[in-house]
Amino acid sequence: MIVEGAAWVFGDGIDTDVLAPGYAMKKSPEGLAQHCLEAVDPNFAKLVKPGDIVVGGANFGLGSSREQAAMVLATLGVGAVLAKSFARIFYRNAINIGLPVVAIDLTDRVAAGELLRLDLSNGNICLLKDGSEHAFQPMPSHIIDLVNAGGLMAQLKQRMGQ
Repeated sequence: MIVEGAAWVFGDGIDTDVLAPGYAMKKSPEGLAQHCLEAVDPNFAKLVKPGDIVVGGANFGLGSSREQAAMVLATLGVGAVLAKSFARIFYRNAINIGLPVVAIDLTDRVAAGELLRLDLSNGNICLLKDGSEHAFQPMPSHIIDLVNAGGLMAQLKQRMGQ
């Protein structure tokens, strides 16, 4: 599975309240997504394009267990999230909705807007400006299948013939 897009680089401690702000939780998923990351980049939700890649620092997704934090990124079309480390609940919520997440520290190597190509099956990230490659632990095939299906619920529906 290949994901290619521009990098959106954020630092450490991006929490669920920044991803899905509490004051906007009563909005539709699309409405909530328009507030994603606005506290750190007011233009993110307006300018992010399908396939773009969020690059974060340590403990990405910390805070509450709200699954909307991963859902808003997927709603905006984010192709993957790379971070030095993830809060465990965010990591699992992302996988459950079909959003690829990879633990790798690239915040000092990747510039905002830089084009990246991510090969989830082979565990490789290519920084397209200079062709440099960085390895990571490939996603297991059953997780790639889950992501390709569109998440856990979509995969279960497919398996049940619905």
